[in-house]
Amino acid sequence: MKPVPLPDRFQALDACHQQIHEHLAELTDVLEKLQMGADESQYRQQMREIEAFFSGTAHQHHADEEKNIFPKLLASDNAELVQAVKTLQQDHGWIEQNWLELAPMLRAIANGEDWVDMAELQHSVEVFLALLHDHILLEETLIYPEAKGQFAQELAARKQRIAS
Repeated sequence: MKPVPLPDRFQALDACHQQIHEHLAELTDVLEKLQMGADESQYRQQMREIEAFFSGTAHQHHADEEKNIFPKLLASDNAELVQAVKTLQQDHGWIEQNWLELAPMLRAIANGEDWVDMAELQHSVEVFLALLHDHILLEETLIYPEAKGQFAQELAARKQRIAS
């Protein structure tokens, strides 16, 4: 697989954050309807799509950040930045752990199974929402701008070397 150039990679990461927000809003909406007594069969396909997105695309998004964004930032002399990246790495573990508890419940609803405890589902969704919203906020306000700035500096230095 050909590596994705960094500007495109940032666009892809930003786009994935937007998709995460959209899927979280959809999950919240479906959960509210189910709690009000809506027929689960109406929402099986949505649950299937939400579960597939977070099990696949969102999981890969975190792996991409760990491989392509975090390493250079961890090498920074800025202690606040390094701590923020370590926090995000820890978040990835917590998000994954929470997802491992939440995903089977969504799959069960998607498959028409009736064992899901709605109170437990609600709690798991609330935790998942909080983790992801806080995580994305830190990435978008500190980590991505810093990584983009480093990349811009690298490009400028490369152009300077070529021009010399």
